[in-house]
This record gives sequence, C-alpha cells and structure tokens, in this order.
Amino acid sequence: MGGEPKPEVETGLTSVLKAHKPTCTIRPNEISTQPNYHHDPTLNSLISRESSTFPSFMEFSAISLSCSLHVPWKIKTHFMVLPTNAATSFRILQIPTSVSNIEESGRLSVSTRSRTDVENEESLVSGNRKCWVHFVGIGGCGLSALAMLALRQGFEVSGSDIVWSSFMDGLKEAGAQLHLGHSVSNIQGNNGSSLPDAIVVSSAIPHDNQEILHAKSIGIPVYKRGHWLGKVTEHYNLIAVSGTHGKSTTASMLSYVLKSMGDDLTAVVGAQVPQFGGRNIMSGSGRTFVLEADEYDSCFLGLLPYIAVVTNVDWEHVDIFPDEEAVKAIFRRFLKRIRVGGHLILCGDRQCSAGAYSLLDEREESTVSDNSSGMLSTLRSDICSNGYKITTFGISTTNEWHALSVRCNSQGGSDYVLCHRGYPVTKITLQIPGVHNVLNSLAVIATVMALLNDGRQSYESIDSVKRHLNGFVGVSRRFELVGTVCQCHIYDDYAHHPTEVRAVLKAARQRFPLKALFVVFQPHTYGRLAALMGDFATAFSGADKVLVTEVYAAREVNIWNVSGKDLATSIIEPSSEYIPSLGDVVDKLVHQITKEPDRETVVFTLGAGDITAVGQKLLHKLQGRLQKSER
Repeated sequence: MGGEPKPEVETGLTSVLKAHKPTCTIRPNEISTQPNYHHDPTLNSLISRESSTFPSFMEFSAISLSCSLHVPWKIKTHFMVLPTNAATSFRILQIPTSVSNIEESGRLSVSTRSRTDVENEESLVSGNRKCWVHFVGIGGCGLSALAMLALRQGFEVSGSDIVWSSFMDGLKEAGAQLHLGHSVSNIQGNNGSSLPDAIVVSSAIPHDNQEILHAKSIGIPVYKRGHWLGKVTEHYNLIAVSGTHGKSTTASMLSYVLKSMGDDLTAVVGAQVPQFGGRNIMSGSGRTFVLEADEYDSCFLGLLPYIAVVTNVDWEHVDIFPDEEAVKAIFRRFLKRIRVGGHLILCGDRQCSAGAYSLLDEREESTVSDNSSGMLSTLRSDICSNGYKITTFGISTTNEWHALSVRCNSQGGSDYVLCHRGYPVTKITLQIPGVHNVLNSLAVIATVMALLNDGRQSYESIDSVKRHLNGFVGVSRRFELVGTVCQCHIYDDYAHHPTEVRAVLKAARQRFPLKALFVVFQPHTYGRLAALMGDFATAFSGADKVLVTEVYAAREVNIWNVSGKDLATSIIEPSSEYIPSLGDVVDKLVHQITKEPDRETVVFTLGAGDITAVGQKLLHKLQGRLQKSER
C-alpha cells in the first residue's frame, strides 16, 4: 500500500467551482490589489454614499479555482446503508478510506481506514436484516429529523409520541411505523419476537417512560439524542451550527448554499425547510454534515465538530440553565469539543450577539485586532490556544467579515455591502428580512470561506456564495407568509423569546412601515414567561396591538402561578389584551379586520406552540366573509 500512488480525491463542491472559470487568470498566492467590482455596478455608489473613508484599493489574496477544496483535517469516509432489494435485503457500501491533510499540490490524499471504524459501522446492520431503531418522542423537530435520516440511510424506523405533529406526517409517508402514546408493545415487533437494535430518546421524555424502562431491563441500548448525534456524525466532516437564536435558519441557509455549489452533503436542522423538499433533512453521499447543534440538555456536548458556528448566546432554556452564566459555561464546554486543526465561526458583535463574544478567553480576545484600521486579525491565520482557528462575523467593523450599509430591498429582504477586514468585497442581496438574517448570512459566508481556503480568499467563490444566498427563501415558521385576504397579510413565526420577538417585529416594521401591525403571542412554557417577564414586557413596542393568549405549557406544570394575563397587564406599549382561547382570538381578529375593510393590516402569530394554527384559521374565516360579501 505504502508504495502505491495515492489516488486523487475531488469534492463535489470543488468540481463545481472549477467549472465557474474566472474572467482572468488568478494563481495561488497572487495578490489582487484592485477589487473586482465589474460584476456589481451598484457597489461603489453604495459605499460612497455610506462612507468616504475606504481606500481605493485593498489587499485580498485569491485562490485558484483549479485547487481542490481545502479541508485542514482528517476526514473519515462513512458507510452508507443502501438497499439492494427494497423488499428483502440490504447491503453496505464499503469505502475503506479516509482523507488526510492537503498535499503540496493542493490535492486531497487518501489513506486506509482503521478496522475499528469498519467494525463500528458494520454493527449498524445484522446480516441481511435492516437494523431497527425506535425513537421515543419522535414528533419533535430534533428527533423527527434523526428518524428521517435513519430512514434515508436504510434503517427500519419506528417511533412514539403523545401527540401527532406535522413532522410525523412526512415520517409516515416515508415508511416509519408510528405510535400515538407510549407503550411497551411499541417496541415489540412480530408479536414480541423481534426487538429494536437501539432506542433513541428525546430530551423532553422523562426517565420513567415505560418504553425506556422496558428497553433497559432487556438490554436494548438506549441513547439520548446528544449521544446518538455523536455516533451519527463521528465519521463526517461535521459543521455544527449552534447558538440560542438563528441556528435553524443559519444551518438551513448554509446547507442550501453548499448544496447549490455542488456539495452532496447531509444536513439535519430543527425546522422544515421548503428547499429541502419541505422536510428538515438533506441526505447526501458526501463527507460534509451540517447539523443544527442544540444546547438544550447539553445535546451538543456529544459532538466533535471540525467547524463550530456560534450565532449568539442568550438565556433561553430556563428549565435547564439557572442563568445566562450557566449558558455561557455550557457553550465554553462545547467549544472544547472542536477538533484540533478545526475552526470556530463566532459572532463578534459585543452589543447584539447576546454574549457569544464573551465565550473567548482574555488571550483570544487580545488577539483580535481592530480590522477597521486595516490591521489583519491574527485569529484568521493563527491557531488559538485551544488548537483551532477563530473567525468573527457581525455588523461591527472589528469583525473579520462584516456588513455595511444594510438596507431593505424590493424583494422584502435586505441588501448590504460585504466587507472583509474593513474593506468592501461585494453587495449581498437576501430575500429574507431583518438584521438578524444579515448576521445569519454572514455566518454562512464565513463558514463557506473557511471551508474553501487556507487563508487566501477567492472573489469567484464569494460570487458563487452571493448568488445562492439570494436564492434562499427561508425556513418554515420564520416570517412565513400564511396568506393575504381583505388587504390583510397574515404571517407566522416561531419567535417565543424576547430577543426573537424584537427581531421579527423590527423586521416587520422595516418591511411594512405604514401598515397596522397586530401581534398574537402565545407564551411558551410557564417557567420561561416567569423568568423573562420583564424582557417580554418591552419586546412588543414595534406592534400597534398585541393579543396575548394563555400559556402553552408543553411539558410543564404551572408551579410559578403565572399566566398570559400577567404578561398582557405588564405590556406598557402598545395596547394589549388577554384572550386565553385561540378560537376567540380568531373571532376577535375577524371582527377587527372586517370592521375596517379598506385598512391594510399585517397580522403576526408568534410562539412555539399550537399558535401556528391560528393563521390558517384566520385566513379561512376572512375568505369566507369575503365570499359572502361578494354574493
């Protein structure tokens, strides 16, 4: 083996980029002393309106598109379980190789995988029989995605939950055996003659669940979601997208961009994505795995990412963490899971990143130089004390990647000038609104460029990222248009934390500056409402009217003696009203909107519970009223 020539490996992403030839020849290590703005004639005028302090040139190295994708770490090729006969047997596609560091030629080198890796993955099948994995709490966004991935990879999948969810519709269609309610019989196949090979448990499931207790008593391996995620991703080039807010959108946007650039990746996110075929996963045969990494119940501590993205850090899961310092502590533990030679992509804004910047220790913070002065950040080219590189992004010019001149555009989204180390690069156009999505897109840009280069930048690759960012249409339940009727535009959003409420209402006001804005808010869990009541009270100032419903309890009992009425009373501005029943909320809105049919209104339903059904019910009732009036 040692004397044989090593085969060259080219990733899908690199092969596609090679097809997009630059307009001029750019060789590795060449310095481009003049920014190439020929493709974006409006950029210079945008910059000149915003600031006159930019120099007439910038130093920005370019990487040749003939070079292979740079991955500065070892990547192991995983096994894929592929059907040979859908009705009978399955086989394993075995690729006993791993990819090591880039050679001098810029090509990826291949080496033999260890026998341990092969044995670990062969344990996922038993002879010609498909392995059976049972998911307890399968209706949630996190576990449903893992169940769908298991189906795509050829496993037999079953699961149980106490209520049906929209995620379960897709799983049933894909072939999962689903059970409403928890019972020992759910894990007894063929009248008890067969048992699952593994049980995967949602963080929301109590320890005394009868399926879990029975599985443990008879020796079936039981995995918490975080541990299972670690097993699923361990042989991939893992990009873990974390953060209290924005991780679903960022992970989805990143996956869409990489897929559009030619990377046949796998992705798992905690929301349904229209451009994932309306589901919450992508299942590819490549080495890249993009994962929405959740801090809830410390799930992300089971991961070993090569790239970790942190969008922000905030106190959100009040049932798990006693305060914000506890949240920061768990994120710091997560950063220690980044593999040596890996990369941290972090929002460096001290004001609006909600604590992410504070994750850096004093030594790392002192390494960050003032990019606005033209000094290059050593975090970009040097490895920090923990053995990984750090790249910052944000609105502030002190970040390596930052946004300038953020404006609303004709698509209802945002335009901004992308800057690198204080110098303008190109104009970015997004379809999705809000400064929070500008930050999400910056995280994507920083991550893709970390994947594509080893310290040198490429205008052509940024052009490709730019084009696909503009094509991203967003995530379900994130500023999602339900419908328009009677001059009323109805939107639905998952926002259930004060920071998220402020962000979505700010974006709504930017898109609809002159329209009446009504908000229906369903508080999510008693504990969160009690802990964050003061923040909630000031979060709705962008609206004209707020209707507060009763609390969606989820897994909680109201030991705090708090209700939606307390929140409605505490909101000083705008005017608010407590209407506990969702049905009564719909009736109230129908009456209000039809009373002034010529007034343009915008309605937002906000929350993580069953508030999402209100928008559709409101739309149908208004359509019914409209049809009656036209007769």
